[in-house]
Amino acid sequence: MESDFLQEQNYIRAKKRVKEIKGFYIHLMVYIVINIMISGVIVYGLMHSGDTFVEAIQNFGTISTWLFWGIGMFFHWLGVFGFKSLGLGKDWEERKIREMMEKDDEQVKKISRKY
Repeated sequence: MESDFLQEQNYIRAKKRVKEIKGFYIHLMVYIVINIMISGVIVYGLMHSGDTFVEAIQNFGTISTWLFWGIGMFFHWLGVFGFKSLGLGKDWEERKIREMMEKDDEQVKKISRKY
């Protein structure tokens, strides 16, 4: 009975994680497709105004959507992959709590040995 509950909990967590990863990849695809279209329109407009292709590509208007939306993408990536891969998830908190409790126990034992 308990193993069924644990399996179901693991399944729910795994399903949530897969949904987060899928959401990131969808966001990434939308980011790329939409930014290519926006950049194409901006470059076309700038070239029509007399800029060369290189000048149009280097224009801040062309780069800005990639840059600012890219910052958002970075934070989305960090939320899905980054913090967990840095070891700062719930497991990290539990490990730190155990580590600090063990240090406190060691200090108490050292003090009690002195007396």
